[in-house]
Amino acid sequence: MKIKKSVLSNILAQGMLPLFFYEDAVVSLEIISTLYRAGVRVIEYTNRGKEALDNFKAIKKVVNKEMPGLFLGIGTIKNVSDAEAFIDVGADFIVSPIVNPEVAKVAHKHKLLWIPGCMTPTEIYLAQKNGADLIKIFPANILGPAFISSVRELFPGQLFIPTGGVEMNAKNISSWFHAGVGAVGMGSKLITKEILEKRQYDQLYNDTIKAIEMVKAAM
Repeated sequence: MKIKKSVLSNILAQGMLPLFFYEDAVVSLEIISTLYRAGVRVIEYTNRGKEALDNFKAIKKVVNKEMPGLFLGIGTIKNVSDAEAFIDVGADFIVSPIVNPEVAKVAHKHKLLWIPGCMTPTEIYLAQKNGADLIKIFPANILGPAFISSVRELFPGQLFIPTGGVEMNAKNISSWFHAGVGAVGMGSKLITKEILEKRQYDQLYNDTIKAIEMVKAAM
C-alpha cells in the first residue's frame, strides 16, 4: 500500500499530473528529465504507440538510477494484458480512459493506484465500487468545471482529476480547483507538439515552472 499512498499524496501535493507520449525514447527521456528538474515528481507516460512499452522500460531504468523520488506511471491502459506488461517493467501506477474492473483487479493485486476515466455519474459509481481512490474526468474539455460542481456532492470525499483540455492559463486552472478537483492533468497544453518535435526543453522547463505556480495559486 505504501507506493499507492505515496503516488496519490504526491499527485495531490503537486496539484497536477503531466502526461505525454512520444515515439522517440531519447526525446521521451529528455522530457521526463526536464519535468523532473522543474520539480515534478509524478508523471504519466501514455500507451499511445507501439514504442510505448520499450520506451517505458528504458526510461524506467534511467529514472531508477538518476531521478530519486520520481513516480512514473502508465496511461491509456484499457485491458489486463497491457496493465500487466507495464507493471512488469516498473509502472508505479495505472491510468485508464475507461472503467475496466479487470484492470482495477490487476492494479489492486500489485497494490498500485488505479485512476480510471469517467464521463458520467454511473461510471463514477462503477469506478468507486471497484476501488478508485482518484477518478479521471475525461474528456475535460467537453465536460467542464461545471460538471464537477454538479456531481461532487453525489460522491462525497471522492477525488477527481480532469484530463484532456485543461488550459495553460490561471483562469482555467483556477476554475477546476474552485469546482473541487484534487489535481489537474496537463497533457498537450503543457507538453506541446512543438516542444516535442523541436526539442524545446528550455521552453518546457519554463512552462512547467509557470504551470506549477498557477496550480499552487489555485489550490
